[in-house]
Amino acid sequence: VSDGLAELNMDAYDDENEDIRVFGNGGVSAAYYQHGEKDPYLVDDDDEDEEEIEDKTIKPTDLLIVTAKTEDEVGILEVYIYEENDDNKYVHHEVLLSSIPFSLAWLDCNVNGGDKGNFLAVGTSEPEIEIWDLDLVRNKHGFYRSSFAHAQATEVKPVVLGLAWNYEYRNVLASGSADKAVRVWDVVAQKCEHTLKSHAAEVQSIAWNPKEPTALLSGSYDCSVVLTDMRTPAEAGLRWTVSNDVECVAWNPHVSHSFSVGTEEGYVYGFDVRTATKEGPNASIFTLHAHQKATCAVSYNSAAQNLLATASLDKTVKLWDVTNDTPTLVARTSPEVGGIFSASFCKDSPFLMAIGGTTGELHVWNTLTDSNVANRFTS
Repeated sequence: VSDGLAELNMDAYDDENEDIRVFGNGGVSAAYYQHGEKDPYLVDDDDEDEEEIEDKTIKPTDLLIVTAKTEDEVGILEVYIYEENDDNKYVHHEVLLSSIPFSLAWLDCNVNGGDKGNFLAVGTSEPEIEIWDLDLVRNKHGFYRSSFAHAQATEVKPVVLGLAWNYEYRNVLASGSADKAVRVWDVVAQKCEHTLKSHAAEVQSIAWNPKEPTALLSGSYDCSVVLTDMRTPAEAGLRWTVSNDVECVAWNPHVSHSFSVGTEEGYVYGFDVRTATKEGPNASIFTLHAHQKATCAVSYNSAAQNLLATASLDKTVKLWDVTNDTPTLVARTSPEVGGIFSASFCKDSPFLMAIGGTTGELHVWNTLTDSNVANRFTS
């Protein structure tokens, strides 16, 4: 016992270690080593042979898909490699989280400075946002900062339900949470720049406009969607109301004025910013009863202007042609992933879609294998 206590050096327990930096609210796993070579728990690269290093290396041509799931009340990120030519996917590495994940957002902004990287912001059941470096896999869980204390303790735990990274202003991340607020962060400065109180219930989904990067859309369980111009965040934004809780929002990447909203009742609404006024009410340009259960995801295809995907807890993904704001069903699939929480087109290979659901499994759908999609959108 005495030898063990000597090894722990309890006499120096309170001495500060300058190599460790702590951020956020001091919650679980809030420490990280600024320099990887100083982390005593990292595996020494010299212990790995060339073949093992080759297997772990993420190549520029690899397609990466990140999923978040919970097993036995433990939050897990799985980083998949997808080999498009062989229609093959495998888990490259896993990340064990300190709490349950609710939202994800990819970003290339290095919060420590330096070159662009491959980072993932994770909103969790704790009032903080974690940022992980997906390229660091030597210890199978890259460095991260539990860097943003998302909100002070309140009667409602501010679970982070939605995240959105700004592609133009690369240091900017927006979050929506259960405390009804939208927050806009500077991830490099590690601070909240703006807090918006536009909603009367939980904020489930947020999205930056890819054509107008100061325009921020937020959807809430108060059955409304609000568009805020972050150049004048104190001013009231445009507001649209829908029939039920908002589950998801998405901008049309081909135009600056159009977006879609999915709701708890399975409806999908299309809206045009140009016809809206602050006085309201603001009508939809189309209303579609797309699913029998909640529409949890809407995704526009970046290559085909009028191709919209919707996904639902009814276990289906549907593809729609929304030409002239008149949705027409083109294709559908029912992957074996249970009720579907997430479905998104790939930006690097636009007709590939990643789908995740209640079983915790990942499905990749090459939508061009459906002849209706291929004939309508690639001819």
